[in-house]
Amino acid sequence: MNAILDDFRRIRGLLELSPWRMAVSILWGVAALGSGLSLAALAAWLIARAWQMPPVLDLTIAVVTVRALGIARGVCRYLERLATHDVALRSMSLARTTTYGVLAGADIWRPRRSGGSEDGAGEGDPTRMRRGELLGRVMSDIDDLGAVVVRAFVPIAVAIVLSLIAVGLLAAISIPAALILAVALAVSGIVAPWLSARAAREAEVAVRADRTEFTAEALTVLDHAPELRVAGRLSGAIEAAERAGGRAVAAEDRAASHTAWSAAVLPLAIGASVLGALLIGIVLYGAGPMVPTDGFQTVPGGGITPMAFAVLVLVPLSAFEAVAVLPAAAQALTTGRAALHRLARLERSESPSPAVDFPPLPDGRRIAVTGPSGAGKTTLLMAWAGLFDTPRPGVTFFAEDAHLFGTTVLENLRVARGDITEREAEDTLRAVGAGDWLDALPDGVHTDLVGGAAAVSGGQRRRILLARALLSPARVLLLDEPTEHLEAEPGAELLRRLLDESSGLVDPGRTVVVVTHQLPPDHRGDTLVEVAADGHTSITRLIPANQS
Repeated sequence: MNAILDDFRRIRGLLELSPWRMAVSILWGVAALGSGLSLAALAAWLIARAWQMPPVLDLTIAVVTVRALGIARGVCRYLERLATHDVALRSMSLARTTTYGVLAGADIWRPRRSGGSEDGAGEGDPTRMRRGELLGRVMSDIDDLGAVVVRAFVPIAVAIVLSLIAVGLLAAISIPAALILAVALAVSGIVAPWLSARAAREAEVAVRADRTEFTAEALTVLDHAPELRVAGRLSGAIEAAERAGGRAVAAEDRAASHTAWSAAVLPLAIGASVLGALLIGIVLYGAGPMVPTDGFQTVPGGGITPMAFAVLVLVPLSAFEAVAVLPAAAQALTTGRAALHRLARLERSESPSPAVDFPPLPDGRRIAVTGPSGAGKTTLLMAWAGLFDTPRPGVTFFAEDAHLFGTTVLENLRVARGDITEREAEDTLRAVGAGDWLDALPDGVHTDLVGGAAAVSGGQRRRILLARALLSPARVLLLDEPTEHLEAEPGAELLRRLLDESSGLVDPGRTVVVVTHQLPPDHRGDTLVEVAADGHTSITRLIPANQS
């Protein structure tokens, strides 16, 4: 229990829930369900009283009140939904901001270190997560925490208040009936949610693990299908995603079966409560002989009136409306607690890992960075851009997998600088070798790239991203594999021009740093940075060919 309460406090702290906003949400929830409970009690009284055929004016106030309660129930329910979702959405935005901050400060892009344990000690470490897992942290886990507000915190508070009101109302008529209602409410409000939470807890690990695995495998297939096909591993990756999806579906089916059993508790509790109230009402109603008085039937001491009998039987039906949502609330709490623990592991991973010393950006105007795959060349560029500490003004890192948006070619280039003209865009695209492709577009730079990167080939994408980099206002351009996926000779020629101050492709006053696996031997770069497989770097100052 202490662990559960501690998790509640941590969820409230992570979401930064506003106490007064929560109070407003609960107040509207109580007003909505309280209107329903009052409506049921008053309607039962009105039906029984009308049976006695009193003067119509005696029923006027009750009739108007019934209408008012019916309207108030819908209005209050709408206001409760507005208030609750306002709290949840505000809290989710704050939680996402916090999570983004944690991810930004974590060592996500640093080289993975050897020597880690294989017993799950690294679980939650961003350096060991795939994109699908990070996506789950930022999206679905925070969504689960937001659902706790809407589906758990407010409904539980409203159910407690309404249950006390309903039991108190029946206690004014019959103590035994109130006790039966209290027991039935406790069973449906405690036992059923406990069974539901247990079922959700049993399925949580399997469902979440397999769903995360499916998301990660699916993203791998979507992002790297061509490479996987060439390597002969595409079918295996698809099968792995299908297996993970199948396991997740099976786990969800098991959870649904357990949930169905817990759902059966509510109608059984309602039936027991109504039956008990009916039997007690029959006993009380028949406690003494009926004696006509002034044309109306009354009941001697010890009995109840027909109106009280009707209220006694019908109120429990409305009272269970508040606790009917508690099994779902228990599931939301279980899911939210699991999401909280995953996010907590992510926060703990923010602590710095073993330090990696990065050499400073060397002097030079045209710098080439080479080394084997996985040695840390991209990490080195990101360090020089200040992405691990404080971003450096005028120094911009252009990733090899930067995003292309589903908009026009011109707007994709304007990501780097918003005032790029049509002429500038066309000239730069032609300068990086995309002229033929540009001429073939139906609307030139105003052509929509439907689907973003999916609308162009790998080589065309690299040329667009390189043009975006060249059009940026950055003083230092850090280019990660700008000629990957280009044909050998055009790619080599583009590298020569990038590393040649006199080529005119890049202004001589700007610094260009290029990471590449295919450095031409006759390049004119002035500095060579070689990154070894163990991460160590060596810097060589070259004499450009035009100065030899």
